[in-house]
Amino acid sequence: MNLLLPLVAVLIWSINTIVSKLSAGSIDPAAISFYRWLLALLVLTPFCLPGVWRHRHTIKTQLWRLLVLGLLGMVLYQSLAYYAAHSVSAVMMGILGATIPLLTILLSLVVLRLAPTRGILIGGLLSFAGLVWLVSAGNPAQLLSQRLGNGELMMLAASTSYALYGVLTKRWAIPLPTWQSLYVQIFFGVLLLLPGFWHAPEVALNADNIPLVLFAGLFASIVAPFLWILGVQRLGASTTSIFMNVVPVFTALIAVLFLHEQLHAYHWIGGGLTLVGVILAQRLKTPLRKARVMAPPISES
Repeated sequence: MNLLLPLVAVLIWSINTIVSKLSAGSIDPAAISFYRWLLALLVLTPFCLPGVWRHRHTIKTQLWRLLVLGLLGMVLYQSLAYYAAHSVSAVMMGILGATIPLLTILLSLVVLRLAPTRGILIGGLLSFAGLVWLVSAGNPAQLLSQRLGNGELMMLAASTSYALYGVLTKRWAIPLPTWQSLYVQIFFGVLLLLPGFWHAPEVALNADNIPLVLFAGLFASIVAPFLWILGVQRLGASTTSIFMNVVPVFTALIAVLFLHEQLHAYHWIGGGLTLVGVILAQRLKTPLRKARVMAPPISES
């Protein structure tokens, strides 16, 4: 039963990638980003605001950090993904999003001074090869004559943003309960998204885009994180993190079944290499450099 918690969470996030793709034709990216987090903020307010008030002095000392986390996790990651959906397939979005665990490890080398491992080296090289194969549609030489597409660049930037979000969350270890910390981050996210919303050419809600906003604002922003946090509490962080690797699989299946997207050989090869690289980086913990063992002093008899 506990295994269903993270499994359902990643299924919701996979469906949300499809929602992002569907939103490209029915609502401005700035509008769905704003509506999504405004809805989440309003729903969470009765549950989180009393605790936020009790911890207001702690929050005051952590304001700039919470602002940065809101910018990375709620603004840049989501907004860039919505913009990328205008030119990138849902299958591609799922695979590029699957690089978040690897990017998190790579950023941890610098920010958290994580010791490099063989898994990071081998997995990083494999994932890089997979990404090159993927974005070049199986023709790496093409990247030498053509630049990387804007959609792919935005999706990679989105993944990097969320990876940095995770690393800084661990680095700063803000002394607040999880949901109260998330609530303040969402609040800052809504404020930061407001200017883009004001300048968006079309922000009207209608029968086509309201279900997309509801799913993104309720299921992807509240229900899935709730299930994920429960999974971490009951299974442990390392076990739960394994489930993130099935997101591109779920996304690809849903995209093929419901969006009628085509899976090509380069998707299988590039996506497979990328996923194997991520798993190796997570699981192969052998350090690159072995610690020197000091020889015991020779005692004189």
